Amino acid sequence: MTEAVFVATRAAGQQRSGTARLFLPLLAAGAVALLGGCASRDSITVGAIPDDYRTNHPIVIAEKNQTIDFPVGVTDRGISQGQKATFEGFLSEYDRRTAPPMTILVPAGAANDVAANVAAKALRRVALNNGVPSNRVTIASYQATYPDAASPVRVSYTVMRAQTDRCGRWPDDVLNTAENKHYANFGCSYQNNLAAQLANPADLLGPRKQTEIDAENRSAVIDVYRQRGISDEFLGNSEVNF
Repeated sequence: MTEAVFVATRAAGQQRSGTARLFLPLLAAGAVALLGGCASRDSITVGAIPDDYRTNHPIVIAEKNQTIDFPVGVTDRGISQGQKATFEGFLSEYDRRTAPPMTILVPAGAANDVAANVAAKALRRVALNNGVPSNRVTIASYQATYPDAASPVRVSYTVMRAQTDRCGRWPDDVLNTAENKHYANFGCSYQNNLAAQLANPADLLGPRKQTEIDAENRSAVIDVYRQRGISDEFLGNSEVNF
């Protein structure tokens, strides 16, 4: 009787052990699937948070008005030498290749109407002498705000500029680093300085065409390289004695 009970108990134990061996792989697979689902959700959540200064402060290309005002007195007849020099400095940033339209605005209904028209014609001659095409300069008028005052002559043209948003945004506490993210103003000054240093903002939109190869200079450089020498131009500009 005892032996029969022992055999029955042993058989039941073997059955439970087999069931456990079958159930454990299924349990492990379910745990891995749950962990995988949690990992994918965390990746989506973290990836959706912008934490790159190039994303938070992007450099954009846009047209911007370049404007300068010239005060004109009632008794003035033309522009002074100082105003001419100032205007020539203003024209130094004018792009002669694209030649954007230039507008010279003259006040209408002001006390200096006559003097302003004379000054506008003088400014137009200076612009033409500095390479601005004649068909790109327009003289127009604007309504003066105060009839009894001397209103200025305004010159403006559009130019392509690389720029970012304004710096100085502090919406959150800088010491709050629980999420280990950049603060809102991080990288803004760097992006602004980089945009200001671009000589041609169109370089961000696409590459330029390659210039012609200087075959003579290339041959001279290759000859010096073959002789294991150093070019005279490099020696003259180097701060290291070879």
